[in-house]
Amino acid sequence: MVELKEGEKLLTHQEVLKIIPHRYPFILIDKVKINSNEPTKVVGYKCVSGNENFFMGHFPGAPIMPGVLIVEAMAQTACVLFLGNPQTKNCLAYFMGIDNVRFRQAVKPGDVLEIHVETLKWVGRRGKVKGEVFVDSTLAAEAEFMFIIVDRPE
Repeated sequence: MVELKEGEKLLTHQEVLKIIPHRYPFILIDKVKINSNEPTKVVGYKCVSGNENFFMGHFPGAPIMPGVLIVEAMAQTACVLFLGNPQTKNCLAYFMGIDNVRFRQAVKPGDVLEIHVETLKWVGRRGKVKGEVFVDSTLAAEAEFMFIIVDRPE
């Protein structure tokens, strides 16, 4: 259960899908907690089940979530932060670079990812964020990434 404080709201999966363009099988977040008192931060959640299709090949008998998908979950959480306002409603966010990626522990079926994203820099339509992923309060992964907001093609 996610504990909410004053100013916080937990977006359901359906509300997340109204904000970001990602869809099955590539939607990698389940819920997102936003805080009106901290508009430069957001926390995403991903319940990792044993039914994820990537576990079939990564790795049979010893399944772990691929690191690139953990980074993508951080990016999708950031998308909720940046695409969730009226000025960017019909936009997409593209990766421009990824720095300082570190994987601290394996993510396995049954884990719940708590994905913290914080804006480091925002100028015009470009930005840089820091993401940290926790499993049971232990840092599992971290990265900084740059992105650009673009108009969605018609």
